Amino acid sequence: MPSVSSDHIIAAPATPPGRGAVAVVRVSGPDLKSLALELTGKPNLKPRHAHYVAFLAEDGSAIDRGLALYFPAPRSYTGEDMLELHCHGSPVVVEMLLKRLFQLGARPAQPGEFSRRAFLNGKLDLAQAEAVAALIESASEAAARAALRSLEGVFSKQVHRLMEALTQIRVYVEASIDFSDQDLDLLGQGEVAERLRNWLEDLKDLTSRARQGRLLREGMRVVIAGPPNVGKSSLLNRLAEREAAIVTEIPGTTRDLVAEYLNLDGFVLYLIDTAGLRNSEDPIEREGMRRARQAMESADRILLVLDSRDPSEGESLLAELPTGIPVTRIYNKIDLSGLPPAVTETPSAAVYLSAQTGAGVELLKQHLKRSAGFEAEAEDALAARRRHLYALERAEDFCLKGYEELQGRAELLAENLRLAQQALAEITGEVTCEDLLGRIFSEFCIGK
Repeated sequence: MPSVSSDHIIAAPATPPGRGAVAVVRVSGPDLKSLALELTGKPNLKPRHAHYVAFLAEDGSAIDRGLALYFPAPRSYTGEDMLELHCHGSPVVVEMLLKRLFQLGARPAQPGEFSRRAFLNGKLDLAQAEAVAALIESASEAAARAALRSLEGVFSKQVHRLMEALTQIRVYVEASIDFSDQDLDLLGQGEVAERLRNWLEDLKDLTSRARQGRLLREGMRVVIAGPPNVGKSSLLNRLAEREAAIVTEIPGTTRDLVAEYLNLDGFVLYLIDTAGLRNSEDPIEREGMRRARQAMESADRILLVLDSRDPSEGESLLAELPTGIPVTRIYNKIDLSGLPPAVTETPSAAVYLSAQTGAGVELLKQHLKRSAGFEAEAEDALAARRRHLYALERAEDFCLKGYEELQGRAELLAENLRLAQQALAEITGEVTCEDLLGRIFSEFCIGK
């Protein structure tokens, strides 16, 4: 990818807002030597060395004293000249330092603009750039390790390996088209079919690793639903191991959504308790039920909580749940019904437990991990986003369509293989568009 540089100097804090011992401000752009001289009074800062300097205001007085590090292009994170300014962690000092940088010609950086420049200048591919954000957002050690593997290029190398193998297959296919008048049956010899089968196996393996990484990064969105007074809030509290929701004997206590993030051995669970579903004329309760149904529409799984002593009322709600969302029936209050803790996966998923005593709750946790396909020991997981999985799935679909044309039209096989290769190229950014880049980098924090 050719080097791309911006005419603008950008600056932003690289550390979170608030008070601390130290704050870091990053600056990137063309030819920062003159700006560094104006700011520090020191000519020719030695590259990649920490210089103890005064940060100078316009009148020459010191704003603060700290460290200045200079990274000349192209050996920097962005591929441009960069400055890292380490000052005391007062929000006032940071603001004064930024104000001075803006006086010297810099402008505020947009979200993710440093990483976007790194991508445009060929320092990172798109998958690596997204891994930077994934590493910052990691909610578990496993997620951090997966993000680091992707940042180091493991994901990108696997994608490039698949693209190279696909190129070799396309050579055979194109040759069979170009020399079709010379009775060369290159497709009928079986080598292309064998290579495609092997390629699809490798793709499925990479997809599995990427799917694990997405689970580690984004987790699973689970909505607790059911009629009033079946123990929905008690179940949330038991899983959260704290009193996150109010629990009373009065039906309809929960009116709004109550959400909790849980970490189950590296598996992130976003759990949402909702208002009980029933006929009601109370406008507040009706609004709570509307929000409950809205939350269920975007869930990865619904836990339909039932009273194990008489589950018929809750089971009648099954028809009201959104289609296409997996449902697990939770038969609660087994401490009152006398049923033993149990879990079934077929013909429908169900867990028998007591939110009051905790019996069977561990079975529910294991069930949720299994239903998501989570593997705690997946040490080869790669940080991935939904768009990566979508690209991998499209590549597989195109190749399967192409495989069906092995005994048919070689031109259709060639076109499907080209489309599969293009889908993979979207992962690393070799094929992309400005709108996609804007969406991706807008999710980054300022200063990254």
